Amino acid sequence: MKIVIASDHGGYTLKNKLVSYMESMGHAVDDLGCMSEASVDYPDFGLKAAEAVARGEYDRGVVVCSTGIGISIAANKVAGIRCALCTDATMARLTREHNDANMLALGALIVGEALAKDILHTWLSTDFSQIDRHKARIAKITAYEQDKQGK
Repeated sequence: MKIVIASDHGGYTLKNKLVSYMESMGHAVDDLGCMSEASVDYPDFGLKAAEAVARGEYDRGVVVCSTGIGISIAANKVAGIRCALCTDATMARLTREHNDANMLALGALIVGEALAKDILHTWLSTDFSQIDRHKARIAKITAYEQDKQGK
């Protein structure tokens, strides 16, 4: 799977560990930054990753900040993105099965490295259920996005 990852300074250390972890699982990973612990603005990196996923350049995206909240809000402003902030593996599984989430947000201060890897592994290895009621709900979201953007 081709995956993009990005973080702000608060997620920098965890992001780097997740890049290595995903590569060890056989995924192709592109890191869009940030590239140090120097203070940066999470919207810059969350939006950059989300836009790349929305354009179809990547199968999925992962974003990390201190809590996961800000960067997930930013990513979800991009049409076509369903970014889920997950704090356990059950959330990760259900957001793939029910919501077909194409981006995962993690909070470096909220989940430790081991839990983050468990969440990420579950999220990457879970497929969308293809159940009609879930498809219909996602279609409602997509229709709203398209209507609001005049598409």
